[in-house]
Amino acid sequence: MANNQDSVKTGWTTGLTRLSITALLFLSVSGLIITFAPFGAWVEWDVIVHTVVGLLAFIPIIWYSLAHWGDYKQYNLSDALLLGYVSAVAFLACLISGLVVTWQGLFGLKMSAVWRNVHLYSTYVALATGLIHVVIVWIRSQSKEEKPAAAPLVWRAVAGTVVGLLVVVGLSFVYSGSQYVNEFPEDYSYYYGEDRPFAPSLAVTTTGGAFDAESLAGSMTCGTANCHSEILEEWIPSAHRYAAMDPLFQKVQSVMAEQNGPESTRYCGGCHDPISLFSGTKNIFAENLTGLHGYQEGISCLVCHGVRETDLQGNANYVMTQPSTYLWQWQEEGLGKFVSDFLIRTYPDEHLELSKRMFKAPEYCAACHKQFIDQEVNRVGWVQLQNQYDNWKASHWFVEGDPEKTVECRECHMPLVASSDPAAGDATDYNRTPDDGKHRSHRFIAANSMVPAMLELPGYEEQLLLTEQWLQGKFEIPEIQEKWREGPVVELALETPDSVTKGETMPIRLVMTANKVGHDFPTGPLDIIQSWVEIHVFDEQGNEIFSSGTRDEKHFIEPGSFLFKAEPVDQYGNLIDRHNLWEMVGVRYRRALFPGYSDTVEYMVDCPTTMAQGEPRDLAKYGEEVQDFEIPYKEGVAQYQVVAKLMYRKVDQFLINFLLGEDSGLTAPVIEMNRAWATVDVLDETAQVETREDGDGSPVPAGG
Repeated sequence: MANNQDSVKTGWTTGLTRLSITALLFLSVSGLIITFAPFGAWVEWDVIVHTVVGLLAFIPIIWYSLAHWGDYKQYNLSDALLLGYVSAVAFLACLISGLVVTWQGLFGLKMSAVWRNVHLYSTYVALATGLIHVVIVWIRSQSKEEKPAAAPLVWRAVAGTVVGLLVVVGLSFVYSGSQYVNEFPEDYSYYYGEDRPFAPSLAVTTTGGAFDAESLAGSMTCGTANCHSEILEEWIPSAHRYAAMDPLFQKVQSVMAEQNGPESTRYCGGCHDPISLFSGTKNIFAENLTGLHGYQEGISCLVCHGVRETDLQGNANYVMTQPSTYLWQWQEEGLGKFVSDFLIRTYPDEHLELSKRMFKAPEYCAACHKQFIDQEVNRVGWVQLQNQYDNWKASHWFVEGDPEKTVECRECHMPLVASSDPAAGDATDYNRTPDDGKHRSHRFIAANSMVPAMLELPGYEEQLLLTEQWLQGKFEIPEIQEKWREGPVVELALETPDSVTKGETMPIRLVMTANKVGHDFPTGPLDIIQSWVEIHVFDEQGNEIFSSGTRDEKHFIEPGSFLFKAEPVDQYGNLIDRHNLWEMVGVRYRRALFPGYSDTVEYMVDCPTTMAQGEPRDLAKYGEEVQDFEIPYKEGVAQYQVVAKLMYRKVDQFLINFLLGEDSGLTAPVIEMNRAWATVDVLDETAQVETREDGDGSPVPAGG
């Protein structure tokens, strides 16, 4: 600064200088607090005030910088002047980048990491060079007349900065965000001991105590302001979202509470209803075992993203943390929501804690997709239930240490989809890049084609269509095309004789091979799920001469049909057919396909001695059973048409009737997963057998 302060526009005593220096000092100090202070309400208020002051002071600071340059541009270059120029350029970069990140925070999807770093590091450069510049000028002015004027400027700037920070602290006392009540209800039942409040679930919290339900909910806010709207739309009709809303789950839980005590339903809560579990809703005196937030959100965004540790034991063996909350985070509209979104975008570090690399590991999924019953639940002992993780780990889909050959859970059930979401891109996968324009689908497509339609969830039609395509093996996943299989989920090979004589018994053999399923087929609760073979044999005129696996008018599968399923039993040998797993001690029958393995079913069909006469062959008579096929037909040769289909439904009819009532009129949609067909020539019983003469002249069958 000049020796004669009265001759310059930006001397120590000018109002423009005082305003600019005070604003720059406050912005520098408040910016450093944002960078280095721990997350909290006062730091968030600091972001808001820092932004407001920066916008208000932008023009005065630019004005001051230009005027200051005009005062000293004629001077010879010196150390102080050079530092001043460097500091000015850095402050200019800081101001411009500040405008950019503010615009992105207010109106963008996310803040650019490049611009954020420019804003941060230009601040460091400007502070370092600017402070040295000021100190040099200060020292050189100690013997000058302007010494008394410089000191007041500095103290005014310090005082203004302190006042600004006090305003920030005061605002944090006025509003510090949502106040959570992390306490169990006063009448909470510690049936398994106060040190295990969530037992028999293995899920725990980082504090060992309750979490306010609101702190794990609020999924709908994730899709506002166009942030994660695509992901939210996928999640809404997904099984994770309706895990607690499922009417069948609700009824089973109620029956379990009546028979085994309400506390026992915490066993289910860790995977189906963690919000209610951790907030203490599943209590002995609670009228509704599922609270409002838990019922509406099931496995919410923050539940999945709040898990910090998992264990391969299963039964929800994970550690849940309580995610930090931004100011006004739970508002879905209005000024508060606008500010909340701005804070998340401009101060994203805490929000990014929710995005963890552990999601990539199948072991993360194992926490819930692996289940057992032990003595605390069935009063008898340990029994393994569904176990997708170990199935997969033991299959050919897992190649240790080689992700290019391994097919993981997320690659199938969370395939990559085109995305404009801020979460798009990933630099840590072997086959992805940060700018690939894709995110992993949160539909979690699997096999439930019943509940989304029952609840009429938004977007359920597309969810059901994709589920059907998934079960039929028509769902394409380009990212794993080179290491996955083509074709149906389960391949069918129908083995029949080339011909059969009227009046004989015709053998039919169907071979089923698990082609592209990553674990047992079917998987999940096999006491509920049904997959079976439906087979039909038609004669030349379309008359059905044999069938198996059909359903009656009440939607029950006919007895004797081939089914993939399990039959669990209680300690007295009674069948577990109401999903009353809390009474299960073992399994008397289980049939499923391991990945890459095959199973067979055989039928013996009695062929009638006479064929129907009359009209020529008409494919329309075969109905939908075979009309999709171009059936080869031998002119003048009678034929049997054999059609075998693999069927699937999520819930058997008996359980639906038991839980929801026979008069509900509900039945689980049945999906045809695959079909195979064959034709068999029918020979007349009087047809001559082709013979050849033996050595002694007596006839013997050809080939004998």
